[in-house]
Amino acid sequence: MKNGRAVLPVFLVVLTLVFLAAAADAPTLTFKFTTIEVKGAQDSRVFGTNNAGVMVGAYVDSSGVDHGFMLKGGKVTTLDDSSGTTTNCFGINLAGDVVGYYVNSSGAVQAFLRHGGKFTDIGPAGATSSEALGINDKGNITGYFVDTNGVTHGFLWNGKKYTQLDVPGSLSTLAWGTNNNGLVSVQWTDSSGNTAGAIYNGKKYTTIKVPGAVSSYPHGIDLAGDVVFSWTDSTGIFHGALRTGGKYYKFDDPKGTDGTYGDGINDNRLVVGVYHTNGGGTAEGFKAAY
Repeated sequence: MKNGRAVLPVFLVVLTLVFLAAAADAPTLTFKFTTIEVKGAQDSRVFGTNNAGVMVGAYVDSSGVDHGFMLKGGKVTTLDDSSGTTTNCFGINLAGDVVGYYVNSSGAVQAFLRHGGKFTDIGPAGATSSEALGINDKGNITGYFVDTNGVTHGFLWNGKKYTQLDVPGSLSTLAWGTNNNGLVSVQWTDSSGNTAGAIYNGKKYTTIKVPGAVSSYPHGIDLAGDVVFSWTDSTGIFHGALRTGGKYYKFDDPKGTDGTYGDGINDNRLVVGVYHTNGGGTAEGFKAAY
């Protein structure tokens, strides 16, 4: 799913598709999908959205290079960290602060915060690589880092202090999103190599998993604690899901013939993500109101 020079023209595919998502243990919920494309890009991916509906993500240009972008009011702005290449943007808050990662000159993945138009490297000291995946309106940032032993840990940064997050018994942990109440959505790998989810409230981890999924990947989390997921079925195909009110609603973008990923969510009943076509070779972003 990891996959911003001059700003390319952009258009939004205005065809909105309505899809009734079958829930595993709840009534159906209606999702209205709109495709998001960066004009001229090979791929376009949407990873996060704030409460004003501003979206961030990444696109692949005609030369195969990844660029971060922000979509606001129908206009795309390319966001590239000048310290390296292959920029991806994953989260944005209401103030317009953006987090993500770039690849530095050594080939390592480096987390960043873009605040006031300026990119700053972030991440715990000693990390060999890191990604910033979420940011709330208080400026708290979530992500992950890899230590010198090659172990992946989640982190939560409040601007002054890093808190390492590890689900007990996990082989690896990633902290994806954080809401304005301080809840953190976490994905972790178990001893069988499958990925499960949890919500961390500052004291304990509560497991969350999409019913029937082989692996569950919780991503964005909103103020109510609702979580958007990507999940895999027994054939390895990815789908989206929304956990709201303690119930799970599965969804697929109707255009996503080869998989759908749920990535971001805001407090105004909007989820964003990516769908795949052409045997998984082509990716486009989407937003879906519900």
